[in-house]
Amino acid sequence: MNAESKKNRSSGKTVTLRWVRSAICTPKSHKATVRGLGFRRLGQKVVREDTPAIRGMVHKVRHLVEIEG
Repeated sequence: MNAESKKNRSSGKTVTLRWVRSAICTPKSHKATVRGLGFRRLGQKVVREDTPAIRGMVHKVRHLVEIEG
């Protein structure tokens, strides 16, 4: 199975995230994870595909972001 066919099998589930706490005084890897999730400014909401990779990123910075359902 190649990556393209895996991509087409996505179930279409999404997760809405909101950045609620500043990343000041956090490790560089946490700042990079917040940027990797697509956040640009505090209070911003983003919608991402619900994958294990995204879930892992959210778990890493769970003290900075909220899942909004």
